[in-house]
Amino acid sequence: MTDADQQHQGAHPAHHWFDDDAGPVVRPYAMTRGRTSAANRHRLDLIAVVVPEPAADDPGRDQTLSPEHVEIVERCSDTPQSIAELAAGLDLPVGVVRVLVGDLVEDELVHVTRPVPPAELPDVSILREVINGLRAL
Repeated sequence: MTDADQQHQGAHPAHHWFDDDAGPVVRPYAMTRGRTSAANRHRLDLIAVVVPEPAADDPGRDQTLSPEHVEIVERCSDTPQSIAELAAGLDLPVGVVRVLVGDLVEDELVHVTRPVPPAELPDVSILREVINGLRAL
């Protein structure tokens, strides 16, 4: 450690975790309280869309939620967003956003619409036959 580093640490010993360019650094696991998956154990795909519930409009909710939870609800209030869009907009890892959205689902402040798996979609040839049959009428 150089003398300049020691002087810098001595001048601000409580702020050694503070980066002048980035501001205070909070590790992602601190936002999720060390959790790596949501308590509800629902799979949240990258393209799953987060939609706020009417309970999310309660002004008292801000006092019980973390700033990240509030930000997710606010971002989805105007336009529902996917997990991937939220992660990009918040500049957070997708895993952290999944945990935070899972918390909001548990608190019934948002619901998540999941995409239909490709295996459950109708076959294209069946749809073409239906269209051709309707045209023949």
